[in-house]
Amino acid sequence: MEHGFRSFPQRPQLQMPPTWALVAGLLFLCGALAFWIYIAVHFFAPVPRPPRRSEKQYTTILPDGNRSEAKELPCWIDKWAAEKEARRKRAAIPGTIERKEPSQLHMEEADLFMSVVVPAYNEEERLEGMLEEAVSYLQNQYGSAHDGQKGSDQKKGWEILIVSDGSKDATVEKALEFAKEHQLLQHSNPVPGPWSSNSAHSTHIPHGCIRVIILEENRGKGGAVTHGMRHVRGQYVVFADADGASRFEDLGKLVEGCKAVEDKLGRGVAIGSRAHLVGSEAVVKRSKLRNFLMHSFHLLLRFMTPPATAAIKDTQCGFKLFSRAALPDIIPYMHSEGWIFDVEMLMLAESANIAMIEVAIGWKEVMGSKLNVIWDSLGMAWGLAILRAAWTLGVYKRD
Repeated sequence: MEHGFRSFPQRPQLQMPPTWALVAGLLFLCGALAFWIYIAVHFFAPVPRPPRRSEKQYTTILPDGNRSEAKELPCWIDKWAAEKEARRKRAAIPGTIERKEPSQLHMEEADLFMSVVVPAYNEEERLEGMLEEAVSYLQNQYGSAHDGQKGSDQKKGWEILIVSDGSKDATVEKALEFAKEHQLLQHSNPVPGPWSSNSAHSTHIPHGCIRVIILEENRGKGGAVTHGMRHVRGQYVVFADADGASRFEDLGKLVEGCKAVEDKLGRGVAIGSRAHLVGSEAVVKRSKLRNFLMHSFHLLLRFMTPPATAAIKDTQCGFKLFSRAALPDIIPYMHSEGWIFDVEMLMLAESANIAMIEVAIGWKEVMGSKLNVIWDSLGMAWGLAILRAAWTLGVYKRD
């Protein structure tokens, strides 16, 4: 018989909880994590502010050369939304079946052939050169809207909507001064742009074809573009950067590309692409940091966007064209107001089964960019992550 005691008593063995408890705990943690991710996405997902009263008006130059009073902008989206609401109310009536898709709702016929939306934030130095090149091409190709017939298939008429995105400089005054000179004078002094020289000829333009919209506060490039596209009158709509970096003469190539992929409803998107310039001098001369960030962003796009959007080699070029019939499937559902808005447009087009085509265009670097290479690249990556999560988790949805 042993006497005494153990110097190191044995500890009782720990018993693992049953398997079902471990599974239940894991599911609870996953559910809690998903809940907080959903809440976080709700919190960070951007919500565009509604347009203010003054922002639904425009100013132009009258035939006598005077600046007009503020005029009401035509707004196709308001009438479209009213019909959509009426359809929703009819669908609520027992026995009623409403199956119209957004693009099949009533869409006002085009008043002219081409609408150009130009977002402009403090662009007094670069805007006139871009406009000189744009109006030269537009007037030569599409002529005056006063000669066209509403809703006709003839290539008649154009407009430029300059959306001043809370500019603090003389952007608005420069735009209206340009319009005045080119309306009143048969041979005004031309303003050389990135693609033209000092020997370029000025173009006499019809009155009222340049309209200036003033946003009371800066919304971002995406907010300015989306706002302008709510008020276009053209059969085709293109947005173009105010710096004129994209060669405006390539607009015809976008139109032909869009027509080639349009479906039976007339929906199509043509994307100006700089992908063919990757090995060119314009890109090679960029800093190594900028090229690294560019390739990193493209890699991120491939992993975080749906297939058709991921296949596009250049999502960020500021020269994209939409057929009028495609707008109701895209513009009413836009949320992004910053640099990443291009991607959301393409994702919305893909989700609506709208065909997209990339078209190679001329492009050159223009001094005066508002893009901060590092911070805006990080912001775009963050915006893309939030955008993708918001659509995946149902924070954003088509109603």
